[in-house]
Amino acid sequence: MLEYNKIYNMDCMEGIKLLDDNSIDLVVIDPPYKLDLNKVKNTNTFNSYANELLDLKDGFDLKVLDLLIKKMKKINIYIYCSKRQIQELLEYFSNKGCNYEVLTWHKQNPSPLTNNIYLPDTEYVIFARERGVRLYGNYHTKHKYYISGVNQVDKKKYKHPTIKPIPFIENHIENSSKSGDVVLDCFAGSGTTLVGAINKGRRFIGFEINKKYFDIAEKRIKEALDQKAGEEN
Repeated sequence: MLEYNKIYNMDCMEGIKLLDDNSIDLVVIDPPYKLDLNKVKNTNTFNSYANELLDLKDGFDLKVLDLLIKKMKKINIYIYCSKRQIQELLEYFSNKGCNYEVLTWHKQNPSPLTNNIYLPDTEYVIFARERGVRLYGNYHTKHKYYISGVNQVDKKKYKHPTIKPIPFIENHIENSSKSGDVVLDCFAGSGTTLVGAINKGRRFIGFEINKKYFDIAEKRIKEALDQKAGEEN
């Protein structure tokens, strides 16, 4: 039996199978992207994170989504993805009869890659929800785009090459769950989604297969839980 408010160092496919059916209110994931690394070779970004990017370049198996659907009460999911994954994800959720949005994160200072391509200044988020799933939040949390820098401060602090801005993650959580709901991130990385869940008063479960990132996430989660407890006392 898995406990809430914990992250587990294990493969997501195995972890998801251990969850009770119909137990998850919201899923927020940042799985491996499908990337064309030929376009970023010999850049500072590639050189800094070469091994990590090579590990993340082939996307993820959509069978993960089949498992997640069994565990969600109703389909209610945010998936960070590359441009090359948008079509397959939209087709997948359209076939499930879901409503969807394409949200974007726009970076003000992207890598200067301009050789026959547009700047890599935008990342994408597919939000899919089953009919009848409510959207909460307010005017300030419901923008379909988020603008910030490339998040170098968090990258350096938490040592993860694809870390996302926590304010954007917290918007997803506020818009698509209620206090006390269970948020799952099965590609937890350095734990940003799980920290966002803590900050917003949600329960959570996370899985991360990489021990280095798991250790970072576990430390972040403990610090966030301690801070939340201090605020409530």
